[in-house]
Amino acid sequence: MVIGIDVTAALTQGGGIGRYTRELVHALIAVDDTNRYRFFSAKPPAVLPVPEPLPQANHVTYRPAPLDERWLYRLWYRLRLPLPVQWVTGKLDLFHSPDFVLPPVNGRIPTLLTVHDLSFIHYPHVFPERLVSYLNQVVPWSISRATHVLADSEATRNDLLTIWQVPPEKVTVLYSGVHERFQPVSDVQKITAVRQKYHLAEWPYLLSVGTLQPRKNYQMLIRAFAPLADKVPHHLVISGGKGWLYDEMMAEVARQGLTERVHFIGFVDDTDLPALYSAASLFVFPSLYEGFGLPLLEAMGCGTAVLTSSSSSLPEVAGEAAQQLPPDDQHAWTEMMLALLTNPVRREALAHAGHIQAKQFSWQASARQLLKIYQRLLSA
Repeated sequence: MVIGIDVTAALTQGGGIGRYTRELVHALIAVDDTNRYRFFSAKPPAVLPVPEPLPQANHVTYRPAPLDERWLYRLWYRLRLPLPVQWVTGKLDLFHSPDFVLPPVNGRIPTLLTVHDLSFIHYPHVFPERLVSYLNQVVPWSISRATHVLADSEATRNDLLTIWQVPPEKVTVLYSGVHERFQPVSDVQKITAVRQKYHLAEWPYLLSVGTLQPRKNYQMLIRAFAPLADKVPHHLVISGGKGWLYDEMMAEVARQGLTERVHFIGFVDDTDLPALYSAASLFVFPSLYEGFGLPLLEAMGCGTAVLTSSSSSLPEVAGEAAQQLPPDDQHAWTEMMLALLTNPVRREALAHAGHIQAKQFSWQASARQLLKIYQRLLSA
């Protein structure tokens, strides 16, 4: 069978859905050499977010569109022109879109759509208004046309069922995995090199990873960290590319007088992340809402204790292996960060539990489950 997959996010986004798409297609190609795959994307950018984002194999071809992402979105999702994706890919037996929206597809072939979360429904104020309006129109339209829908977690699946009344039999949970590279790094030279690369000196630090946008709740984290500045030597390091509405995060640092203690280091290369996680005293993840929360598991895989929000899918992913707090309880975050930073035995227990928890999630298992879903749709 010929299976088409939209890999645009893999070529345009460093983290988030870009990471998800890259990891999933690499694992999928590794476990399936029977079907043929045609990767489709909008015209890729001149500079890719990561080297070699797509797998190479004899049963894989890559066919980019001559139009960039903005133009395709205008044609397909604003004007809704019925220009089928097969215009670029050629004949397909199944098409999978892993990034919220489904382009027009010719014929009666099965289609699969991944919806990662409905954060734009729960927290519309943390997104640009135009983006919220667009997603509210296009995502339900895509779901209605898709043969089947994948959700990143039970939390997202429940949202789809309760908010938009999607039939239960139409939605399957496909968990993300953790790449094998996310293991504890003890090599002092590797850690020193990463510290030097991102200008982290030798001080101890707390780490948070995620695109700079209000949903990540960094402003609350900065305010919660402020009372610790005189009590512990730790700095707060936030890694992530710039998203939207992030100016207030920077302003919060200045308001709290933390310009020497809070560091935004931008997007971190995948190869550097294990050392960055491993060197952290504590990983903090205060997000308001997540469809899955992959950085949480990556930190666990690297043997770092985790303090996470108790919202949305995060308890589902973290299990009993992380300390959990409501994302809006600033005082509780201050107290818990201090308690963990001053109690190495408790941190070590969390780190051990987290390392075990992370082993329950693998991209190979995700790819095998996805392949079974493909087979079921194709046979139907």
